[in-house]
Amino acid sequence: RHPGCVITGRQARLAQYGNSRGFEAAHIFPLAYEQHWNQGNYGRWINIPPTPESHGLINSVQNGILLASDIHISFDSYEFSINCDDDYKIICFTPRTLDYHIAGYPLDPTFVNNLLRPVDELLRWHFRQAVIVNMKGAGEPSFKTDSPPGSDMRS
Repeated sequence: RHPGCVITGRQARLAQYGNSRGFEAAHIFPLAYEQHWNQGNYGRWINIPPTPESHGLINSVQNGILLASDIHISFDSYEFSINCDDDYKIICFTPRTLDYHIAGYPLDPTFVNNLLRPVDELLRWHFRQAVIVNMKGAGEPSFKTDSPPGSDMRS
């Protein structure tokens, strides 16, 4: 698949020797929500089942990416995501992820063109979840006022 972190491009140089320290496989659709996966029939998008198939379609390579360990939690927390509808650009939703220097960068074309990469429908699902998590409540007033309820707040 890909010899390193899909997001940062950091290489897993020792992976060929069985040492992948510093890298982790991340599910795009979280394994913790397998029941929701099954109820929503999300497996319909998978065309490369895991081996053995008894592990369930949620464990397909098409529902996973290799990430550097330090950013895996940010991906799982929807602090950044991949917008497959905008040239596979990485979109950061929290100030903390700006330190990774990944905002706005597209994924490596070698990864995007790989037949074993995650399906767009799952990337789209993750991106939508990130938007929902991070934009919830956006636009609501976030200021306090001394004015009593029902009073005219014009100055």
